[in-house]
Amino acid sequence: MKLRIFVTLKPGVLDPQGRAIHHALGGLGFAGVEDVRAGKLIEMEVADATDDAQIDAMCRQLLANTVIENYRVERA
Repeated sequence: MKLRIFVTLKPGVLDPQGRAIHHALGGLGFAGVEDVRAGKLIEMEVADATDDAQIDAMCRQLLANTVIENYRVERA
């Protein structure tokens, strides 16, 4: 089974990478960009027998820092 795990910063957490992207886009002449938040996309293949609890444990223990990040799992 293929998974896509989207990891994003929680609202209110400072995002220096997003700010740098926002600033660079403005410097390149792209007007109208009001905010940028950067995140991660992790694609992985797991055995079909892998259950939701195992996937959740992988995300919580390694793939996302749940203190400052949210994650969402999509089955592809």
